[in-house]
Amino acid sequence: MYEEQVAELLHNEGIEFVVSLPCDRTKDLCMILEDEFRYVTISREEDGVGICSGISLMNSRSVLQMQSSGLGNSLNALMTLPALYGLPLPILASWRGYFQEKIAAQIPFNEKIPELLTLYNIAFTPVLTPADIPKIQEVITDAFINHRPHVALISPQVWEGQAPAKRCEFKSRERETSLTYSGKFRKPEMKRADAIRVIASLLNDEYVISNIGVPSKELHAARDRDRNFYMLGSYTQASPIGLGVALATKDKVVVLDGDGSLLGTAILPVVSATKPDNLTIICLDNGVYGSTGDQCSPAYQTIDLELVARASGFTHTQKVHSADELTSAWNHQTQRPRFIHVVIEPGNSSAPNISFTPHEIRDRFSAG
Repeated sequence: MYEEQVAELLHNEGIEFVVSLPCDRTKDLCMILEDEFRYVTISREEDGVGICSGISLMNSRSVLQMQSSGLGNSLNALMTLPALYGLPLPILASWRGYFQEKIAAQIPFNEKIPELLTLYNIAFTPVLTPADIPKIQEVITDAFINHRPHVALISPQVWEGQAPAKRCEFKSRERETSLTYSGKFRKPEMKRADAIRVIASLLNDEYVISNIGVPSKELHAARDRDRNFYMLGSYTQASPIGLGVALATKDKVVVLDGDGSLLGTAILPVVSATKPDNLTIICLDNGVYGSTGDQCSPAYQTIDLELVARASGFTHTQKVHSADELTSAWNHQTQRPRFIHVVIEPGNSSAPNISFTPHEIRDRFSAG
């Protein structure tokens, strides 16, 4: 009953998407939300911050649903995406370590959640009993009016005393997996700035999300556009943002990501599962952490990111080493989502800092 009340409340607030990493305290709620909304299941909570931020950039409405321990995993993304850019993000957090908690590992972090959120000036509202459920509506309203994250800390006591909801039947998992792959790394002919210049010259009306640090500066220098979203923080969140944008628009979306950040996220299987037919992820793989001094990543001599994409469920991938190959891959009309693996040399250009504030970047992009 109470889960249905929450779902109705979300509908009344115009929520279209629910991005969720489930908690066992809210399993019945998750089942209802999955049935009634566009539901995206994630594997890392901070990826949910990126996806919801992308959805917000397209002026659509989402909520992030997770357990409160995920707030710790998401803290940097919360502060450098919705808090920095002024993006609405209502969060439904199952408050662990608070009410009759039996798992010792849930207590040390979660009992300090209110102090943590207060320290970082993240709005939160405790929802302690069923009578408090209407406060969730206030959380959502505040998040969208004030363009900020707002957390509803929902005690397990809210769901007490109800009969378990009838479990849905699982679809069959029977399927065949077949992967034949031979990837060859040749000597690259471009550095990242060269590859970005090629991509910039090919853009039409695509939305583009560029990775943090030097890649965003190089895109800004190569071709500034209103539909460029320059990331100023939030390591690993370029592709999650791109997925959120792609889910909330019919226009084509391009992500300029890197080997280091893609190896630090769990987003590629989520992209494959959601199957956005307008998303292209371009992995600019120089095998190093370029913005921090060219320290080698696992991709330099060990990992093949195209194979990682294939293993994650991408069926349309290409590996390129030159400007001509990159142009050909870009122009190749294929089903999306697609993954273009661009093998490049290490090295940064001297591109200047981006001249826009976070709110200016947001406003140009959202109006684009």
